Amino acid sequence: MDARAAAISKPIVLITNDDGIDAPGLRFLVDLLVATDRYRVLVCAPASDQSGVSHSVTWRHPLSAKRVEIEGAAAFAVSGTPADSASLGISGKLFDGIIPDLVISGINIGCNCGYHVVYSGTVAGAREAFLYGVPALAISHNWMGSKSTVNDLKLAAEVCLPVINAVLTDLRNKTYPEGSFLNIDVPTDVAHHKGFKITKQGKAMVRIGWEQTNENTPSMESYQTANIDVDMTPISEKNASVPVENHLLFKRVLSKRKMEEDEAEDTDHKALQEGYITITPLGALSHAEADAMTYFKDWLLHLADYSSSSL
Repeated sequence: MDARAAAISKPIVLITNDDGIDAPGLRFLVDLLVATDRYRVLVCAPASDQSGVSHSVTWRHPLSAKRVEIEGAAAFAVSGTPADSASLGISGKLFDGIIPDLVISGINIGCNCGYHVVYSGTVAGAREAFLYGVPALAISHNWMGSKSTVNDLKLAAEVCLPVINAVLTDLRNKTYPEGSFLNIDVPTDVAHHKGFKITKQGKAMVRIGWEQTNENTPSMESYQTANIDVDMTPISEKNASVPVENHLLFKRVLSKRKMEEDEAEDTDHKALQEGYITITPLGALSHAEADAMTYFKDWLLHLADYSSSSL
């Protein structure tokens, strides 16, 4: 088999993220996959930090896709969200008709467990691929500013390689299930993790509040402000709003982490805090609790009782 045929026969992996195409987590993951020489690597990721944008998509204007030099990969920076990037990357329009076998979104700085899955652009990148029938993984590292270093992101990529290899092997053998995508969270102390654990999405989240401020600066930590000792481009301020008279400025602030006291042993955040690499199968739908469905079915039967405008 000649080199061209060998390259074509390799499984195709598309990498995206929400921290931006220059984020170290993405670069380490790409470098690792390229170094294995087992996969053809494509990159389609946001041109700038898009943390916390959830599954937002761009409708009202065209996206730009600018080619970026990443050794061993074909890469584009997109002027959109993680969901936009995943969608464009799997469309066949960007990479000359190529559809990836697997999409990996990450590696994110900060965990994406519990209710945070709703906010996560990282998870949205994987979910978007899944919605269109492309298998996907989201990978995040439980970054702690006082403990973590950029090398932990490199280790996170390395410890997740067996999962990536296993998924692609199952895809080749046509044994991989189609009903979910995987949300993977790597513990803070990557080097001493306790192994892999299959978990379910829990209810843990960091409560976020508001404070009034006089400074029009980013209020939440991103990879560009996470005490990472690498060369990063500052967050662009070209679109920053300029406060004028009678305008009030408010910034988001972390208040407290709410942990459900009855959170089970097999939930994502609990297992992550215990030092496991959590693997949580997710679907595209948000299901209500069974007791809520029972309540509302009964509630619907009594709607006529509320037809009067008086309560």
